[in-house]
Amino acid sequence: MGFVEELKWRNMLHDIMPDTEELLNKEMVTGYIGFDPTADSLGVGNMVQIMTLLHFQKAGHKPIALIGGATGMVGDPSGKSEERNLLTPEILQFNLNAQKKQLEKFLDFNSGANSAEIVNNYDWFKDFSFLDFIRDVGKHITINYMLAKDSVKNRLENGMSFTEFSYQLVQGYDFYWLWKNKGVKLQMGGSDQWGNIVTGTELIRRKGEGTAFAITTPLIKKADGTKFGKSESGNVWLDPKKTSPYKFYQFWVNASDADASTYIRIFSLKNQQAIEAIEKEHSEAPHLRKLQKALAEEVTARVHSEEALKRALETTEILFGSSFDEFKKLDGEEIEGAFDSDVTYRVSKEIFLNGTEPAGLLGADTQIFSSKGEARKTIQGNGVSLNKEKLNLEKKISADDLLYGKYLLVQKGKNKHFLIIAN
Repeated sequence: MGFVEELKWRNMLHDIMPDTEELLNKEMVTGYIGFDPTADSLGVGNMVQIMTLLHFQKAGHKPIALIGGATGMVGDPSGKSEERNLLTPEILQFNLNAQKKQLEKFLDFNSGANSAEIVNNYDWFKDFSFLDFIRDVGKHITINYMLAKDSVKNRLENGMSFTEFSYQLVQGYDFYWLWKNKGVKLQMGGSDQWGNIVTGTELIRRKGEGTAFAITTPLIKKADGTKFGKSESGNVWLDPKKTSPYKFYQFWVNASDADASTYIRIFSLKNQQAIEAIEKEHSEAPHLRKLQKALAEEVTARVHSEEALKRALETTEILFGSSFDEFKKLDGEEIEGAFDSDVTYRVSKEIFLNGTEPAGLLGADTQIFSSKGEARKTIQGNGVSLNKEKLNLEKKISADDLLYGKYLLVQKGKNKHFLIIAN
């Protein structure tokens, strides 16, 4: 199956320039996607483009990942309502190094002619003077052409700086440079990048008298219309220090049926027949969440490791199980990594020295409950567990109850878990 056909059945094709599919079916093509180094980790939103490059390489083509050391200094206005903060060169370099290591986990850099490659556009911009740029690049693209782009039109009412206005020329020159120096004929990206990509093909046509091509993928949104790639506590990152493997696994396994059906086509390497078989199994017994589990297991193992997936599954069993002895098998890092910030509460260790009343701890010191009265009422109704044991109002919670001298596990009802950390 060709690359474009692969994208089509996975619902990953948004726009494609004429004759692109014919080119891809005729020869090995070198294509690239740019990654924005505004953070020291890629997020699951970037996974769409990582998967695009992965499928591109599996179809026999050569993928290049461009990390924008130069464009990161400017800031892409596409899809943004206001200007970004500019990063220092030191922060950018740190982010570049971190993202490069992550990209190297997914693509094959030792497969001969179509081995993957990582480039940094700072390498060809660092000695390119402003006067040279506006003379050699700017003269080929008209102001009218640039103003017609959605990324510009959507910002004109509130204003945009010349810095961001010039971004499409900078990205367009990336495409031109790669076309001229590395034989790149195709740029890919999210649908919000279409205008920037086409500027590159236009620059290649006008300045280089050559031909280049473009493909974009849809921007993913959740079925409820909210942004993909965010959990209740914020972004979902590929770096295990920013999003633990357990939380990463939970992001996928908690997807709705509609979202999981979308995600598995995009983020799984399984073929169409295998995915349709999982979907059929899921439809016959939705409560078993086979679709979500298959997706979560595959993506967690690929992004982190089989061992990290194993620990994530064990942590899931432990948190939702009934044994505190099992919970003790988790180390401190795993315990803290299992709880989002909105269900983690920090208190002074001193309150446990002489023992503290449950209602005061849960309703005043931590606000797990909105009030001491609500906490007291729920505890009386056997609705609260502490360290996997039902809590009663007579118990004094002391330092002896703290796991590793600092952790308390609180459960409200059947499924709501909270972590108290004593410092």
